[in-house]
Amino acid sequence: MKHIPRRMLIAASASVLLGLAACGGGGSSSTSSGGADTTPIKVGIIADLTGATGDVGKPYNEGMMGYIDWLNAKGGINGRKLDGMANDYAYQVPKAEELYKKYVSDGAVVIQGWGTGDSEALRTKVASDKLPFMSASYAEVLTDPKQSAYNFVVAPTYSDQMRVALNWIAKDAGGKAEVAVFHNDSPFGTAPVADGQKWITEKGLQLGYKAYPMPRTPNFVGLLSQAQSQGAKYVVVQNVSSPAAQVAKDIKSGNLGMKIVCLNWCADELFVKTAGADNAEGHIMVQPFAPASAAKAGHKVIDDYLKTKNSSLADKGLHYAQGWYTMDIMAKGIEKALAGGAKLTGESIKAALESMDAIDTGGVVGTGKVKFSADSHRGSTGSGIYKIEGGKFVEIAANQVP
Repeated sequence: MKHIPRRMLIAASASVLLGLAACGGGGSSSTSSGGADTTPIKVGIIADLTGATGDVGKPYNEGMMGYIDWLNAKGGINGRKLDGMANDYAYQVPKAEELYKKYVSDGAVVIQGWGTGDSEALRTKVASDKLPFMSASYAEVLTDPKQSAYNFVVAPTYSDQMRVALNWIAKDAGGKAEVAVFHNDSPFGTAPVADGQKWITEKGLQLGYKAYPMPRTPNFVGLLSQAQSQGAKYVVVQNVSSPAAQVAKDIKSGNLGMKIVCLNWCADELFVKTAGADNAEGHIMVQPFAPASAAKAGHKVIDDYLKTKNSSLADKGLHYAQGWYTMDIMAKGIEKALAGGAKLTGESIKAALESMDAIDTGGVVGTGKVKFSADSHRGSTGSGIYKIEGGKFVEIAANQVP
């Protein structure tokens, strides 16, 4: 037998292996010759499950993951399932940045974020990396493609919610009133504060207006005393449910006669449960996402899914629907990008989101439909206004647009 040099055998073996890989013989590809692409679509998810906003972050994340499970059970998008890579960042911006880098390395084509601090910290990076980014932050800066090219905001901004709240207060007070704004001491908390003052000036509203950062404290008696000195009868709360509920308890125990107006993240069932029905009674909720008690058409698909899990949207709460529809809207963008025949990239998904018809959420989000354009990534502007009566959400005004 003729001797073959070892280096030639190695080269030949490598050629065979490369040929197998090119044909899919290595098992790493999900497609066969001429077959449809069934590669999972990777979605990076930055979630707050245990941090300062974990009380609302957990059901929101469950809603996103529930949607992914529901969609994948139906076959995914064009036969491709969503791979939701969810990790807890505990409301720490450096950890969010670490997770973002990991998701980019892992091949994510879109990102679902969470807070205002991390969303704003990452917005120039996602623009550079050309990755569509949605989150649970509704800061106004994220709606402007000139400043945040790849960020998309599905619901009315915090500033729009504040404008709706101030309009309602001016009407409820008969024109003149003092307003205290209790806010989380973070970018999330301060996001609508300056815009609220600007709105009062622009519209000539007869409202006094003063903002108070909310300290980490067992109660807010001291803060309410300051608001009393201001003469405030209305307290707008830009924070999550637990501290807002404590404010309600302190108002009731002190017999202060103040009315809370909660924006999105405390305008929920958890506020009522934590405060107690008696303490929550009469307070106002400015909420762009319809609660289960509103029985909107778009709630049915969620409830049908949750029935298979021996649960319901009434059990999970409105933030579950919030996460569900945020993921649904991103998925619709992915679906359109694939339908257009383009390679699935952040750029093609961005173009799809900017050009697609209004997405109908069955009355759950804002005015019911969400639509973006190349000039504006503000998906909706309408919020519902609810009053807590007997522990229940009672809608007193629908689709309020500032």
